[in-house]
Amino acid sequence: MRYFYSSFVIMALGLIASFYLGGLAAIYITFLLIILEVSLSFDNAVVNAKVLETMAPIWQKRFILFGMPIAVFGMRLVFPLAIVSIVTGMGMLETLQVAMNQPDEYEKMLKSTESTIFAFGGAFLLMVFLDFFFGEHDIKWVTFVEGSKTMETFSGVANIELITAIMVGIGLGHITQDFGVVLAFMYGVLLHSLLGMLDHFLSSDTVKSGIAGFIYLEVLDASFSFDGVIGAFALTSNIFIIMIGLGVGAMFVRSMTIYFVEHKTLSNFRYLEHGAHYAIGILAIIMLMKITMHVSEVVTGTIGIGLIAIAFAHSIWENRKALSS
Repeated sequence: MRYFYSSFVIMALGLIASFYLGGLAAIYITFLLIILEVSLSFDNAVVNAKVLETMAPIWQKRFILFGMPIAVFGMRLVFPLAIVSIVTGMGMLETLQVAMNQPDEYEKMLKSTESTIFAFGGAFLLMVFLDFFFGEHDIKWVTFVEGSKTMETFSGVANIELITAIMVGIGLGHITQDFGVVLAFMYGVLLHSLLGMLDHFLSSDTVKSGIAGFIYLEVLDASFSFDGVIGAFALTSNIFIIMIGLGVGAMFVRSMTIYFVEHKTLSNFRYLEHGAHYAIGILAIIMLMKITMHVSEVVTGTIGIGLIAIAFAHSIWENRKALSS
């Protein structure tokens, strides 16, 4: 429980602030937003832990220390404001004033940009999944897929991840007939590739580059936050309550990440990483689907938690089977 003490303290302060902003109703909405964020980002905690394990201890501490305010204030408040500001041509302060004084108008402006947001976030998460899916793994979970001859053949193709993503981007362009969506998708693919290149040049031996890993984790967090930020307006239009609820949820996700790293959870439960990446792949597909149709955040969160629960249970079963043999 000690890993979650700070999260509970932040939650208590957040609930006090919520009460000040809107009374008991605001506290209830904040609780719902915390649950929404954790359910949508549980797989994020698993992937974060995997990346952190390969980073130097100093960068692990920096991610925990500096990553939290970036996650709470940057990704849940400043980033949505910046997107609306860029799209509308308004200044950041003017956008903030609209968000505070005309929340319905701000929500309308943010939702007008959601197609490009989902395209960018979906592309980045798709690359995260494809990178894992076509990578080499000693442990295989869905063996009839991961261990098949077809998978072996395709995994040997140079740049198969990029080829697959570009094909998806072209298909998305034909479906939407929207150049902005295609451009945002390609920016997401490009950013993932650039971070991989940066990590390649800066990493040494098995230690992942600190700065590249830090940026990668923050972009990953941003991609996961898109669904929550936009979905949060179904509960409230108060941007500060949204920031508090989603920020506290992000704090709990960080606490889970630290717990996973220090307890070597991914080593002890062999299929967790697989479950998290499959959940990310499905989240990426859902984000791209949201460009043309509505998909409830409840569905997204349930699938993510469900896949990780299955992977966790399967890991326990395999561990017990190994001990009894």
